[in-house]
Amino acid sequence: MKKLLWVLFKSNLIVRMLVCMIIGAFIAAFLPQYGVKLEFLGRVFIQALRAAAPILVFVLVISSIVNNKFDNVSSIKSVAWLYAVTVLISAVLASTVSYLYPLHLVMDVPPISEKPPEGVAEILMNIILKFVDNPVDALANGNFLSILAWSTALGIALRQSSEATKSVIKNWSDATIWVVRLVVAIAPYGVLGLVASHFTSDGLAKLRNYLELIGILLGLMVFVALVINPLIVFLNFRKNPYPLVFTCLRYSGITAFFTRSSAANIPVNIRLAQRMQLPEEIYSLSIPLGVTMSMNGAAITITTLTMATVHTLGMDVSFIQTLLLSILATVCALGASGVPGGSLLLIPVACSMFGIDPTIAAQVVAIGFVISEIQDSAETVLNSSSDMLFTSVVSLKQQGRDPSKIELLPE
Repeated sequence: MKKLLWVLFKSNLIVRMLVCMIIGAFIAAFLPQYGVKLEFLGRVFIQALRAAAPILVFVLVISSIVNNKFDNVSSIKSVAWLYAVTVLISAVLASTVSYLYPLHLVMDVPPISEKPPEGVAEILMNIILKFVDNPVDALANGNFLSILAWSTALGIALRQSSEATKSVIKNWSDATIWVVRLVVAIAPYGVLGLVASHFTSDGLAKLRNYLELIGILLGLMVFVALVINPLIVFLNFRKNPYPLVFTCLRYSGITAFFTRSSAANIPVNIRLAQRMQLPEEIYSLSIPLGVTMSMNGAAITITTLTMATVHTLGMDVSFIQTLLLSILATVCALGASGVPGGSLLLIPVACSMFGIDPTIAAQVVAIGFVISEIQDSAETVLNSSSDMLFTSVVSLKQQGRDPSKIELLPE
């Protein structure tokens, strides 16, 4: 018992997570009546992450701009460029696979209640409006585009303030990070509750009709995570990329799988960036930016489900049309929100490129929500870990460090 308690409360964070996942699966399998009751642990954890993330980003960005020189503008551009390019690569990969291996959907699902955007113009307009949102509303609702815009503007304005003011801002930043460490520390027990409640429910039984679709989506996401992303790391360093890739997947991916929200995973990624000793002036901006731009998984989901709809309806499409879909899916993915199911509501926009009726597109979105128990979790793992990975690539390159020899500071 003493050894078990030590593992649960004193061991390495990843070890605690794995042990709690096993305990949660055991409870779901043999004590399902308690699995549902433990859901509150997961809800507390996710709520704490979502509450901490907006304040953390707001304070950290202001502090970073106020207390550091503008020597890393090019680094932020490099991270953003990697985000955009890998989203496009993911979309092209998904469209190519879907073209060569057509999927057909079983459209026997209940209608959705959410209202998808009507076109690309509406997506772009929503992005612009998010930038100029009320900062109080942005903090309350987790609108990270507006949070980034306001914190950057305030940070620039406060650069001319006194040293005492800058010191206070730095102290607020340190205090916020300390609170985030407490939130991250409860991750294993939140994961325990999420595993116990998710596997206790019968929702997974609904996935049987869509195993082929799920297999294609997961296969594409795994390929991007373990082949495309490592290749990009290798091209930047000419070193073994997998120690860095697996570090990002292990520490960012596990919590992302269960939170199903890139935005909620921001505190986890920022804590990992600190343990990797990356420059604060880079990760404080690039990680929140990744919530909107690092959307590889979203591009795969939008492209694959759109192509499956086209094949289900028996429409003839050329390979050039699939490539054009990749570009449209990239734009849609960059406009996806970092919340559960954020990419699914953009599928009708991609379907409109082929003149597909909105009611049929809505059925496809409903299918997306049916499989989201797996699809959205895997998508968030890819999105969030890629966010962390490319921030690390640019930061380590600037520091002249070897990605094959990653050392983390103690928890």
